[in-house]
Amino acid sequence: MSLVAVDFVPMATTDLEWVAAQDRLLYPFPWSAQNFADSMIAGYSCWIVFEGGERSGYAVLMMVLDEAHILNISVCRSRQGCGLGRQLLQHLGEVARKAGGSQILLEVRPSNESALALYRKVGFEMIGRRKGYYPACNGREDALVMRLPL
Repeated sequence: MSLVAVDFVPMATTDLEWVAAQDRLLYPFPWSAQNFADSMIAGYSCWIVFEGGERSGYAVLMMVLDEAHILNISVCRSRQGCGLGRQLLQHLGEVARKAGGSQILLEVRPSNESALALYRKVGFEMIGRRKGYYPACNGREDALVMRLPL
């Protein structure tokens, strides 16, 4: 089996429609292209994962003082389970460290078992819960707040 090159490229406006389309495929309450555009305008660290020249994932990282907050991290459904999520998390950790970050924080739905498993595997630990944080089909869903020291 040959290794496929993985590259992390800053998100561009030409990526917005693709990213929004992927988010619609992945989540019942997706971000819009405008949400991603606003993140870019705000100066957040927005990334596209290219695998063998094809877009395979994306992420948005916001720095607040020495804290990095992952606002969105996603891998295309066809590429999930192949290690790209872990590589993307490692890349975000490097970006955060270079920006002076001492920790990464994120929120995740308790129902997102595959994401929870990945976050725990790379060392995130739960530090809190936000009641009713996410919209859900039957009202609202809590968010688990997780932290990874850098």
